[in-house]
Amino acid sequence: MNPRTHALRSGVRRGWSEFLLSLKSPQDAWFYLFTAVIAVGFLWFNRNNTIEGTALTYPEVTLPSILGALLVFGLYIGPLSTLAMEKEDGTLLRYKAAPHGMIGYVAGQVVYQTAQVVPSMAVILIPSLLIFDGVAPSSVSGWLMIIGVALLGILSVLPFGMAVGSLIPGVQKAGTWGMLPVMVLFGISGIFFPISHLWGWVQAVAQVFPMYWLGLGMRSAFLPEAAAALEIGGSWRTLETVLVLTAWAVIGLSLAPRMLRRMAQRQSGSQVQAARDQALQWIR
Repeated sequence: MNPRTHALRSGVRRGWSEFLLSLKSPQDAWFYLFTAVIAVGFLWFNRNNTIEGTALTYPEVTLPSILGALLVFGLYIGPLSTLAMEKEDGTLLRYKAAPHGMIGYVAGQVVYQTAQVVPSMAVILIPSLLIFDGVAPSSVSGWLMIIGVALLGILSVLPFGMAVGSLIPGVQKAGTWGMLPVMVLFGISGIFFPISHLWGWVQAVAQVFPMYWLGLGMRSAFLPEAAAALEIGGSWRTLETVLVLTAWAVIGLSLAPRMLRRMAQRQSGSQVQAARDQALQWIR
């Protein structure tokens, strides 16, 4: 078997095995439960509230937005944090030493991080469909749209999570580089209220990033056509959604491999030891 092919297959198997192990991990289970309680709890407390000027309830409008935001959260912060940690603990150095090891490593991360999206969304979507009326897509095309938007989300966000993760000097910086930007985007991307209620310059900034477009794509899958009146321009802008997310995917897929190669070239035993020493100082 070709060594590159062998490394790729090994990476895919590793990523799938890690995902299956994560499903049995109490820490991951509690994270899924915590996310579900927060999201579904927010929808429950607002279940009788309606969006101003419409008959749509908060759960109907906010559920798809939350699902779109979760794609960004998991696919950006997940690989970013993993890369930052595995640079410090020597995992990347071991892969670098193996023939075509980085190919296997990246393949494993893609499989693992992509698979993680399924339970993170399911623990919110399934209870919401059972608890709230009118939140499910009304047609098969709506469900297909959800799958299509999720795939575009993976392609447009995951490469940037890996690219930024390759730049982070240590785990301690993961919050600054990861959580902070995502929380800002949560606030300005129309996740918890219509973006049309925000200032014009905030709308313009939000539309630069994938989170807004993923939320918009999800809302177009879940909501009736008349609900597009809440959006910028009074339209779902499906073509623009595809084009913007595709542009992010092309840029990310172009940058990520180069940055990961540079990161691998810089990895050395002395760097790993220095990172460990710095982490110990931070703990003290």
